[in-house]
Amino acid sequence: MQDSVWLLLTVFSIMTLVTISFFIMKKWQPEKDLSIIQYRVNTWWGMFVIFCFATLFNTTVSLIAIMILSLVSLREYFSMIKTRKSDRRIFLWSYLTIPLHFYWIYIGWYGMFIVFIPIYVFLFLPLPRIIGKGTVGFLKSVSFTQWGLMLMVFGLSHLAYFPIANPTFGGNLMLYLVVLTQINDVIQYLTTAYIGKRKIVPTANAYISWEGFIVGLVITTCISYLIFPYLTPLTPLFGVISGILISVTGFVGSLTCSVLKRDLLIDDQEKWEKLKGRYLSRIDSLTYTAPIFFHVIRYFFDFM
Repeated sequence: MQDSVWLLLTVFSIMTLVTISFFIMKKWQPEKDLSIIQYRVNTWWGMFVIFCFATLFNTTVSLIAIMILSLVSLREYFSMIKTRKSDRRIFLWSYLTIPLHFYWIYIGWYGMFIVFIPIYVFLFLPLPRIIGKGTVGFLKSVSFTQWGLMLMVFGLSHLAYFPIANPTFGGNLMLYLVVLTQINDVIQYLTTAYIGKRKIVPTANAYISWEGFIVGLVITTCISYLIFPYLTPLTPLFGVISGILISVTGFVGSLTCSVLKRDLLIDDQEKWEKLKGRYLSRIDSLTYTAPIFFHVIRYFFDFM
């Protein structure tokens, strides 16, 4: 707990410094568009509060904090979809699955947690859309809904399972994962903004480049090796492997969600500008890093 507090204080200090620097830049360069940085700073503060609750308090508070984050992220995701009246029922049932899914985490029922959304929800969720609603647009609405549940609920919910799986190390492992994921995102963003020349998918996200990926990979791995003794019971080898794993999967998650969002918001530039500063843009990497890191650690270490 003491190491977690010190890390949170360090993150708080860095974010305070970044916020002050942003306001100074905004005052000195009023003609420069700094909206993207402002969006990121605002959502970082919101996420910092959520993960303070998730790290410093008991497992129930942690679970509720992550559940709220999943709910908000899924709501933002659904707001990007061009819906019809026939889609509202399936969205409602999607929201209702969230507390039930997190209940399996609360009681520690790993078997149900791991199959509830990928099997039971995926197989039976289409029913509300089928009954009395016809076939028009069926595949599109169901597949979009399933993608949202898989990423925003199932993926993110693994964060809540860390403290349940191991009350001693779980909270620190979750914080370790979140800090490295966000560091990797920031490094990739800044590197691409200043020296990024080889954009990977410029039509979907101009701030994802090969230069950003490589620099993010190196720096995230180094930081992982430096902080793993304070937050985790991992071995030095896994301190390095974890940094590589989180950087690569975070990169893939960010890239995938960027393409997904752009596909959903084709011909709707106004909504794209409105939503790019929301939480969905900050947690896209976590939707991949959380489940993959969790299952790798669970496979190789018996404390999970």
